[in-house]
Amino acid sequence: MLRIKAGLMKFIKYSRYTGGDLGISAEDLMRALSDYFLQSGFEGDSLYFSEMGEQSIEELKEAIRQAIESGELFDDDKLERMMQQIEGMSAEQMQQLVDRLAEKLAEEGYVSISGPEQSGKTRVEKQPGGAAGGDGPRQQVRFELTDKSVDFLGFKTLKDLMGSLGKANLGNHSTREMATGVETSGSVKPYEFGDTLNLDISQTLFNAIQREGLKSPVPLEYSDLMVRQSEYQSSCATVLMLDCSHSMILYGEDRFTPAKKVALALSHLIRTQYPGDSLHLVLFHDSAEELPLSELARVQVGPFYTNTREGLIQAQRILRRQRKDMRQIIMITDGKPSALTLEDGRIYRNPFGLDPLVISQTLEEVHKCKRQGILINTFMLARDYALVQFVQKVTEICRGKAYFTTPYSLGQYLLMDYMNNKTRMVH
Repeated sequence: MLRIKAGLMKFIKYSRYTGGDLGISAEDLMRALSDYFLQSGFEGDSLYFSEMGEQSIEELKEAIRQAIESGELFDDDKLERMMQQIEGMSAEQMQQLVDRLAEKLAEEGYVSISGPEQSGKTRVEKQPGGAAGGDGPRQQVRFELTDKSVDFLGFKTLKDLMGSLGKANLGNHSTREMATGVETSGSVKPYEFGDTLNLDISQTLFNAIQREGLKSPVPLEYSDLMVRQSEYQSSCATVLMLDCSHSMILYGEDRFTPAKKVALALSHLIRTQYPGDSLHLVLFHDSAEELPLSELARVQVGPFYTNTREGLIQAQRILRRQRKDMRQIIMITDGKPSALTLEDGRIYRNPFGLDPLVISQTLEEVHKCKRQGILINTFMLARDYALVQFVQKVTEICRGKAYFTTPYSLGQYLLMDYMNNKTRMVH
């Protein structure tokens, strides 16, 4: 007889699904809120700059509410039914749904919550006069993106960009751009002194048999040797110089958010497809500093000038430590150099025209890059005459490339340029 001790039997409780979150997953939320998470920090026409990383949970909930009401979270086949259900909700039910979805993001590790609550819940019970539970003044609950979110946003952006290039299934490409190491899919050629001895055995034996007939052993001559041409993926150290000056959000156009998306996509591409490569991020504005890639999604613009020279100095300092086949700087900007760090540490600023002092010292750093074999490729998000003049000079010195692009085509140009530069023919 089988005896089961009391208290050891496991029970499973089944209950009817009540639709508390409408079946919306955390991944669906992340996709719908990607633009919100990667916002530039510039608030509309008010010329107001928000503090980097200072995002409250109430702002996140408002973004979730807008995503729900816009229908972005639902497939086309479910959209009409879900929108009818949402329209029938009371204000209290809608708030409960928004609270639940915000909690789901925290529970699944996409955001971390900081504030007066220690339980991990995102709900804040408001008391009359603005107090939040207790006797003290109400503290605002804030959230931050986690590394998991940054990785997800990088994957999403890369997938979108590669899809627009005709490569929809990330990680499953048969094209040379996404390969690593040596590809031996090229045509064959007669061996010449100095070629890599990558013999094509079948073609080599065929030449010998065609000349001598079928013998054992097969007599080989120098002229029989055939080698297969290959494509070699070089290792590359890259510094991405990202302009976060005021001009990146001027004239009613946000150029900074697309630049951040491309940087995230490039980071994800290198980590997953080119593990032998390295990528470092340098922000340049009134000055410049290296920033961990994990902080990339949280970067925002500010009321800054453009200190391109300081960015180049930081980039060179990083690349000197790298031992790769190729070292390059990718600079994304929309403005001419307008600031300079003087020897005493003060910042010299002049936004008008091409200041001779600023330009001469910036081009001096470009010459230093050339002497070290560092390539500079510039992606320009504007066609300002002064910027074009400066970039043409940089290109002439470093023999790099300059791309006149827009926020909408930046990703395609940058990713294709990166992958094509890594490939060269070897014989």
